[in-house]
Amino acid sequence: MKTFLLTGALAFASAPLFANAATSAGGSSEHAGYALQTTPMTGGAGTVNQPDTNAFSRPQGNLSMTKRLDFSVGNSFFRNPWVEAPASTKARDGLGPLFNTNACQGCHLKDGRGHPPTVDTPSVSLFLRLAVPHDPIEDADILRTNGFKPHPVYGGQLQTFALPGAKPEADMVLSWVKRVDVLADGTEVELREPVYTIENANYGPLGDDLLISPRVAPPMIGMGLLEAIPAETVAALADPDDANSDGISGKVNQVWDIASGRTVAGRFGWKAAEPDVHQQSMGAFAGDMGLTSSLKTATDCTPSQNCGDWANGGEPEVTDKIADFVTFYSKSLAVPARRDMNNAAVQQGARLFNENGCAACHTPTHVTGVDPQRPDLSNQTIWPYSDLLLHDMGPALADGRDEFLANGNEWRTAPLWGVGMAQQVNPLAGFLHDGRARTLEEAILWHGGEAQPASDLYRQMAPQQRQALVEFLNSL
Repeated sequence: MKTFLLTGALAFASAPLFANAATSAGGSSEHAGYALQTTPMTGGAGTVNQPDTNAFSRPQGNLSMTKRLDFSVGNSFFRNPWVEAPASTKARDGLGPLFNTNACQGCHLKDGRGHPPTVDTPSVSLFLRLAVPHDPIEDADILRTNGFKPHPVYGGQLQTFALPGAKPEADMVLSWVKRVDVLADGTEVELREPVYTIENANYGPLGDDLLISPRVAPPMIGMGLLEAIPAETVAALADPDDANSDGISGKVNQVWDIASGRTVAGRFGWKAAEPDVHQQSMGAFAGDMGLTSSLKTATDCTPSQNCGDWANGGEPEVTDKIADFVTFYSKSLAVPARRDMNNAAVQQGARLFNENGCAACHTPTHVTGVDPQRPDLSNQTIWPYSDLLLHDMGPALADGRDEFLANGNEWRTAPLWGVGMAQQVNPLAGFLHDGRARTLEEAILWHGGEAQPASDLYRQMAPQQRQALVEFLNSL
């Protein structure tokens, strides 16, 4: 048995009120140097109005009818379960033998956020990433292409399910340590800190040097739009050495692009360790479901686990055609429209969001570039509320596990669009990278490191101001 107390990230951050002013465009005004959104079209022309439990599952509103057919095909492969090979379902066989889920939708519930396991629900939409300490010289090759050194037996991810006749790697058990955060006016907020225990390891000792990082499934909306933000736009926001002395030192992760065989900027995943939606998707097939693709020709199964003894579903199991459909689907999920924008409390919360420095990392607005193949994603003024950069979130949210240039304290700024509907789509959804925060207020209070001044300002606010800020977030 191995137990870990982990003390997870969205990423509010602080800054002088007029630093790094965002460009006002596409329905915005300026307040405290950052753009204030004045249009409900958060995802540009493709924004949809779907304020219900299916809010995250609609195609881009400006997608052509022909492309909507491709979206539907991709949705079927995203939603339906994969099965053990051989099977009559030839297009979807080859699952496992070690896996975390048998369908993409199993983690991304209704295309939304996952959640930590509960007493009544198993761990499906949260899993543990694994690593062991590395030597920067001896392990240089694997660090360059993998970003971390996997466990020699258990690989880079703990698989807690297996096909009949096989043994899962281990059981993950989660418990909580509770503490109370007292705000300036005496309000008490209970926070919970996760304690992970790995039990019943079936492939030998885990070792005393095992590093773990819990990851909850993020929402799928707007991923194609985020990929369409020009690289130079993201790079221009970076200030890794805090040259302007504003306390914010966001940096671009530099990751391995398998398709081009070179190091490029990362922008997807909790530590921005994936360069694009396609590689992110194929990585999930390999790590979460044990399925190969032409991009990811190996799964997370290691030689000592004898996964080759089981029948595969073809070489590769996820054909290029299926991979392209799933990638298209993943890039085409629309962002829902903003709500309650005329509410006075929401407008006050938007101003407080900027004044407190939250917008220094949660950059409100961007303009996408041009992709001739995807006019629906091109030249769109969007409001993701993220700079897509890595930020130091302090020791309370650290996992101690490096990934390419991201150290154990650093996390990518999570986009906030749609955050107010997260628990409408999945009532159990949690916030931060491990889902520890049950409310947006808890998420704010967990922010440390570069975000500590902004979090402290929230603690000092009057109750009405705190409520206004949360109402603004709920309107996104």
